Amino acid sequence: MEALALERKQEQNRELRVRLEQLKKERNAIILAHYYQRDEIQEVADFRGDSFLLAQKAAETEADVIVFCGVHFMGESAKILAPNKTVLIPDERAGCPMADMVNVDGLRKLKAQHPNAKVVTYINSSAEIKAETDICCTSANAVKVIESLDAEEIIWVPDKNLGQYVQDQTGKKMIIWEGYCNTHDMLTVKDVMEMKAKYPEAEFVVHPECRPEVVAMGDYVGSTTSILEYCRKSDRRQFIVGTEDGTGYQLRLDSPDKEFHFATKFLVCPNMKVNNLKKLVKCLETMKPQIYVPPAVADKARTSLERMLQVR
Repeated sequence: MEALALERKQEQNRELRVRLEQLKKERNAIILAHYYQRDEIQEVADFRGDSFLLAQKAAETEADVIVFCGVHFMGESAKILAPNKTVLIPDERAGCPMADMVNVDGLRKLKAQHPNAKVVTYINSSAEIKAETDICCTSANAVKVIESLDAEEIIWVPDKNLGQYVQDQTGKKMIIWEGYCNTHDMLTVKDVMEMKAKYPEAEFVVHPECRPEVVAMGDYVGSTTSILEYCRKSDRRQFIVGTEDGTGYQLRLDSPDKEFHFATKFLVCPNMKVNNLKKLVKCLETMKPQIYVPPAVADKARTSLERMLQVR
C-alpha cells in the first residue's frame, strides 16, 4: 500500500510540474525558493537561495510575476524591491515568529532613548519595522553591514542570538532586541555533544541564529549560504549541521558523496514547510494570495533594503 501511495504521489507531482511550467510561461513568472523549503519546491525553483540572494533576484528580475516560496516577510521584501511586479506566496499563513517579536511602538521608544544610534534590522522582520530602519542585513552580510556604519551605538532588531554573534565579531556597542528564531534556538549544547559523540569524525557547522553557547561549539559558523559553500569545498566527509533541515536538499545535491547529520530532529521550521507544490501551482492559477505593502511603508523600507544590497 505504501509503495502504491508513493507512486501516486510521484505521478501527481509530475503532473503538477508540467502544469507549473505552462503557468510560468503564461504569466511570465519566476519562482524563488528559500533553502528551508520542502524538497519538492526547491526542485522546481528558478533560483534557490538565502534571504540575501533572493532579495537580489527579486530586485533584478524582468519577470512580471514573482512567486516567493518562503515566509511572509520575504514576499514583502520582494514587493518592496520590485513594486511594479505581482508578488505571490503559495500560503499566506507562512509567517515568522521572530519577525512578530518586534513591534513598531517598541522600536520607536528605543530610538527615542538612543537618538544618536543607527538602527540595523535583520531582514527577518516586517515591512513596518524595515520602514523604521537605517539599514537592513541578512546573516550573510550582517558583520559587513555593522562594520560599514560610522556610529557609536547600534540598535539591533530582532534576533538576539545573531546580534550577540555580530557584536562579538565586530566589537561594536549594540543595543540588542530580545527576539529569536524558534527553530534555531531549540538547538542545545547537549544535542551537539550527543551528536559529536556519535559522529566523532564530523565537523559541526552552525548558523549564528543558534544560541551563543551552541555557536561557540562550531567548527564553522556562518549563514546558510556560507555553510553550503564550506561543506561543498571541504575535504571532510561528515558534517553535523546546525541549521534548518531544508538545507539538506542543497547539501546532498552539492556533495552526494558526503554525510550530513542534522544536530537534532527538531531543526524544522513549520512556517517554511506550509508551502508545497500543489499550493505553488494553485497560486499561479488564481494569482492569489498576493503580497501587498502600503506605498508609504514600502518607500521607507526600500531605502533600508537598497542600502543593504549596496554593502559588499
